[in-house]
Parts: sequence; C-alpha cells; structure tokens
Amino acid sequence: MATSQRKSQEQFIQNLTKKSKNGTCLPCRFSPPEIASLLNMFQQLCGSNSKLDRSSFRDVLMTRFKITDDFIMDRVFRAFDTDNDGYLKAEEWICGLSIFLKGRMEDRIRYCFCVYDLNGDGYISREEMFHMLKRCLVKQSTEEDPDEGVKELVEIVLKKLDIDHDGKCSVKDFRTAVEGDSLLLESLGQCLPCDTLLEDFLQLIHGKLTTKNF
Repeated sequence: MATSQRKSQEQFIQNLTKKSKNGTCLPCRFSPPEIASLLNMFQQLCGSNSKLDRSSFRDVLMTRFKITDDFIMDRVFRAFDTDNDGYLKAEEWICGLSIFLKGRMEDRIRYCFCVYDLNGDGYISREEMFHMLKRCLVKQSTEEDPDEGVKELVEIVLKKLDIDHDGKCSVKDFRTAVEGDSLLLESLGQCLPCDTLLEDFLQLIHGKLTTKNF
C-alpha cells in the first residue's frame, strides 16, 4: 500500500473512531485493524468508484449472508444508507456492518425496527406487518386466499409486539417485546446473518479466510 493511501486510511480510522465515541455517527464496534480490512474490501467492491452501489451490496448480502429476498435486501440497504443518496460510502459500509456483525442488542433492535418501519414514521403498522409477512407466507401457501392466513399471523405478531395496545408497534414497544423474547427480533423477516455466516465473515475480516472471489 502506498504511503499516501496508508496515511489516508489511518486518518479515516481515527476520524471514524472519534465520531463513534462522540455519538455523531452510528456506533462502530470494530478495531482499527478490522476497519482497515473492511476498507480494503470496500475498495475491492467499488473498483474505481468511491461509493458502493445497491447492486454490489445486494451481491454481498446474497453470497456472504444468504439473504435473498429482494424486498428485504432493499430494506437492509436503506438501513445502511443513512444519508439516503442511493449509495454506500465507506463510513456507512463499516458502521452498518458493525451493527450487522457486532451490534449490541440495542443496536440490533433499532436496526431491525428501521428495516420493518417501511414509511419511516416511527411505528410498524398492521399494514407494514402484512406487507412483510405476506412475502414469507404466500410463497409457501397452497390456500386459494393466502391473505387470510397472513392477516391471522399479523394479529398474532401484533399482539406480541404492541405492548401499549394502541394498534401499532413503536420502538419502545419493539424493544420491550424483544427484551422479553429475543426471537421476536426478526419476527417480520430475516435481516441479520445467522451465527455461522457471521463468524465466517469475521474470519474473512481477520484474514483467516481468503477474499478471492469476494
């Protein structure tokens, strides 16, 4: 690595670590060597560009984390893309992966809620639950009208998530529900990696697996 590139990378790591500690960006729980490794991956994925596009990010979700639902992948991208410009900068890539791979429960609660809150109004409504759950259930259903089964499932899930019984799920509701039953974290669709693939990716970051064909 050229001296100027190394200095630029070191400055990036210092700035990101400082911003994370100050709370001016999403929490970054990676060590400096891990951040450096993720920067190298980011550059491989971007090629000559300085930003990661949606298509390349979806490829990572599919190949590395086996998340294949088109709608979920789009929602995960939006959760990473904090400035909503349609691309991921290096900071968004690293901070997003920090929650994805090393997030504490509070980090993951807020992330999953963001994925499920389709209109960004701070609540998960019945309609949003229906849209998320329908994608899972209808594919497997042999019923003539699978929507009825989805509606029943929505009511079951809403009953567990709507702690204050106002007909919708707030962040506070979601947190309380998940703290009572961690399985509810991904009750509306898989948006986090399974433990095995999570560990594989961490091994990749640590240089214990090859990045060939990344």
